[in-house]
Amino acid sequence: MKFMLIMRADDQGVEAYKEMPFEQVIEAMGRYNESMLKAGVLLSGEGLTDAAEGFVVDFSAEAPLVTDGPYGETKELFNGFWIIEASTREEAAEWAKRAPLGPGSYLEVRRVTELADFPADNEWVEKQAEWREQADARSAE
Repeated sequence: MKFMLIMRADDQGVEAYKEMPFEQVIEAMGRYNESMLKAGVLLSGEGLTDAAEGFVVDFSAEAPLVTDGPYGETKELFNGFWIIEASTREEAAEWAKRAPLGPGSYLEVRRVTELADFPADNEWVEKQAEWREQADARSAE
């Protein structure tokens, strides 16, 4: 099963991150990523730029509205992610607990849906399977 570990932080976590030497942050994350790679569980992971560089597309109105960041409360910000392969929910939780994060930081862990979660005889599910194969082939090039 695939799980997404979604990194979030509140105001305390954001301030703590700003006070840490950048090299220390990179080293801690690098060691964590390396441990997951060596264990064969890490499939993907990325950090995100500051929310001030982002934008939100809000679909509440008739026409979608684009609003530049920063936006929302800090506790709502999504700062990065990992996608891991784990055999159980408990294994995913164990990997999440090892993340080099401190007070004010959170990991939301969610299982990534698989094609088997949807009806196999649906036209769009069949197309999704084809698209995934094409994407995998492009990644292999």
